[in-house]
Formats: sequence, C-alpha cells, structure tokens
Amino acid sequence: MRFLVRFWMIILCCGHALAQASDGDVAGGMQRGEGAQQAREPLTVFPHKDDSRYLISGQANIIFQSHPGFHSPYEGTNSLLARGEYKTSLIGTLYLGFKLNANPRYETDALYDLESAGGRGVSEALGLAGFTNIDVVRNPNLGSTPYTARVQLHQTIGLTSKFVDAERVPYASLATKVPERRFEFRAGKMGLPDILDVNGAGSDSHLQFTNWTVDNNGAWDYAADTRGYTYAFVTEYDDINWSARYAFALMPTVANGIDLQWNLHRASGQNVELEYRKTSFALLPQRLINSKLKGTLRLLGFVNHGNMGDYRTQNAEALTARANGDPSAVPVITDHSLQSTEKYGVGLNFEQRLPANLRLFGRFGWNEGQHESYAYTEVDQTFELGGDVAGNRWGRPKDKAGIVGVSNAIKRDHQQYLALGGLGFLLGDGHLNYAREDIVETYYTAHNCRGLYTAFDVQLIAHPGYNQDRGPVAMFSVRTHVDF
Repeated sequence: MRFLVRFWMIILCCGHALAQASDGDVAGGMQRGEGAQQAREPLTVFPHKDDSRYLISGQANIIFQSHPGFHSPYEGTNSLLARGEYKTSLIGTLYLGFKLNANPRYETDALYDLESAGGRGVSEALGLAGFTNIDVVRNPNLGSTPYTARVQLHQTIGLTSKFVDAERVPYASLATKVPERRFEFRAGKMGLPDILDVNGAGSDSHLQFTNWTVDNNGAWDYAADTRGYTYAFVTEYDDINWSARYAFALMPTVANGIDLQWNLHRASGQNVELEYRKTSFALLPQRLINSKLKGTLRLLGFVNHGNMGDYRTQNAEALTARANGDPSAVPVITDHSLQSTEKYGVGLNFEQRLPANLRLFGRFGWNEGQHESYAYTEVDQTFELGGDVAGNRWGRPKDKAGIVGVSNAIKRDHQQYLALGGLGFLLGDGHLNYAREDIVETYYTAHNCRGLYTAFDVQLIAHPGYNQDRGPVAMFSVRTHVDF
C-alpha cells in the first residue's frame, strides 16, 4: 500500500505543477497540431465516411502476456501459478450498423456486432482480483466460435434544434451530431460498460490499459454473462453540462455463467449514473486548474438481485462442521437452496484534462461485500488513480503513454471465506494471509500506420489474490491492435 500512496502523491504533485503552465498556448498548439496530424494520418485501415448511413468496420486485438516465477509457499485450486508462464489472447469484432432514421434530431440506429474471443489468459484467468488481461473470457472452454456480442436499437429524441458534435462509436451510436438536449434509449444485447462508467483515459483495453480493475470499476459487479454481455434496456437524458442514465439488465443464472436469467422475479441488475461535464475540480481556484480544460465527474449506483450466496452464512456452516469433528470442512458459496438475494454498491469516476496533453483520471468503488461476487470480479472496494500523455512533445501525437495505480480489497466475511479454504469463481489459494491487492500498470502505445498500433505494457502486483504470503508478481505484455 505504501508504494501506491507514494505513486499517487507523485501524480498529484506533477499535475499541480503542470496546471500552472501556460494553458492557452499549449491547448491551442495541441488542437492545431493534432488536427493537422489527423488529416494526414487515417486511423483505420479502410476509409469510413462519418456521414454515411451505414457502418461496416472491425477490429482485432492480440495480447501476449507472460510473468516469471514468483515467491509462493503454497497454491490452491484458483491460484495464479507461481511458475513462469505465458499466454496469448485474440479478440476480433465485426461492427455493423445502419441508420433506420437519419434525421439527427430523431435518429434511429440498428447495431449488430459479431465477435470471436480466442486464446487463454495466464493461469486460466484465475488467482487475481485485478486480472491482467480484460480481453480474456473467464470460461476458456467456450472456445473461439464467433458469437453475437451486441444487437440493439438506439433511439435519439431531440428536445432542441441546436446540435453539438459527437464521436461515432461503432458499438453504441452512429451519430456524429446530436441535439444538445435529448433523450436516448437503447434496447437489446450490449455490455453495460459501453454506456456506464466510461472513462476517456481508462476504459479502452485496445489502446490503453488492460487490467480488469483499471478499465472498469472493480467493485461494480455489473450484470453480464461470462463474456461480459447482457440484454438490457437503457434510458439516458443529456443536457448541456450533465447527463443521467438508468439501465435495467439481466443477471447470469450462476456466478460467471454464460446463461442469463430471464425470470425477472428471480434476478435483475439495476444501475443509475449521474454525469457532470465541466471540470472535475470546478470548486478549486482557477490558479490551480483552468476551468477551460475539460473534465467529467460520474457517480454510479447499482443494485443486483440474483441467486447469490452469503459468505457469512457459509462460513458459519463450515465452522460448525469443524467444531463437530470434521476438520476438513470448507465453506462452499454455492451450497444453498435457490434464493434471491441483494448486492448493492456505488462508484465514483473522474477524468480531467491538464496542460501539456496530460490527463488525470481515477475511480473509487464500494459494494456491501457480504454476498457473493457474481458477475465481474472479486472486489468489494477499489481505489484507482492514474494519468496518460499524448506524444505531441516528441513528434508522435497519436502515440500515448499511461500509468495507473489500483488498490483492491474485500470485506471481512469474504476474507474469512477464502482463509477457510473457500473458492470463488476467480480466487482461492486454500489459505489466506490477507492484504490489499495493489497493482501498478504502465503502457506505451505506438501508432505505426493507419489503423495499426503496437503497445508494451508492464504490471506489478503486490499480494496477488489478497494473499501477502504470495508474490509480488511482474506481468509483461505486448499488444497489437488493428482498426479496420
């Protein structure tokens, strides 16, 4: 934990110093330089017209990861393997979209994505709460057979004739101009992080960080199958400086399962997010942060209902069995009758532009922790702080470098469950000498030509799986990404 505190202090001090630089000259130079560079260097292999009524595009992301051997006096069923290992993952996506109604005030988009996820993660994606490769499917037995990742209708209802520019996002919206005040509705199959908890500096595993608890809020146990998708209905209101979103989604039938529960009386996930767009530090004096530098602050809340076990109950049953003469008894979180329990939590997410092409970002997440980690990962509390910088200063404006620190934790009931030998869907060393799982990740992404990128990534992990008897671990990655 100490090295994370020092790391965050360094980031804050650097940000404060840079904020006192000349904002106008830097920002103006960045806009002019980046704009000219974008005009000269297409960012996809094939050209795409933003005003086209249809979209046919795709992407491929290949990540090679390895770690050397590390200290480990013991291993369990769900441990990160202490011997050195390496694995490669490959995910490819075909994006299809068509504007059923091209009127930007009342635009209707039909979106369909076909995806294939192949390869494997180190240790079969077990042993880390903040696993190091978000592209890895948590059930490797599913194979690389293509599947429908997203299929949805997206409807915009404008409340004004004033339009603002928008970025076309292949999996979320085809619009390049949207009404300044509007409602948006989405229905179909999607990933909730496509819409909620988005962070410009810390959400893109294709060009940025790759750790699960960096790209998403680790404490947000969002409704999804093991591939990360669900069927949902999302409603959104956007105004000049703020937005509000609500999402109702299907939960999996079992923890980390591929099948979704369609009986809404038994299971569902509800999510609310409020977003404020100006500067994340609007209350600070302007001499500390120029209000013209864009920032965003997001507050997320969620409530899940599902067939989730209770750590406290299962721990008590195991301890009772041991007291009655069975020293090998361990808690089993799935050993309960069909039930509907509740898991809830909150999250905070911010990003802030700084002078000199720098961005600062961070997240905080918390959930109640007594009930089973069910859909995303085994984290009950998380702190994240990091930043990135574009390569303008060294003549490569499409390159980017980033660094982030994350500290994850679980509640006492969850700790005791793992200490007694219980297994979650990701964790279980057989024993537990508890400490927070602390992670530092850094990357450099180079834009080679058109839509081809190469990146190098290093992650340092203290107390893997919350176990201070094991580790530390160094994870090295090489990534190739292609935007077609």
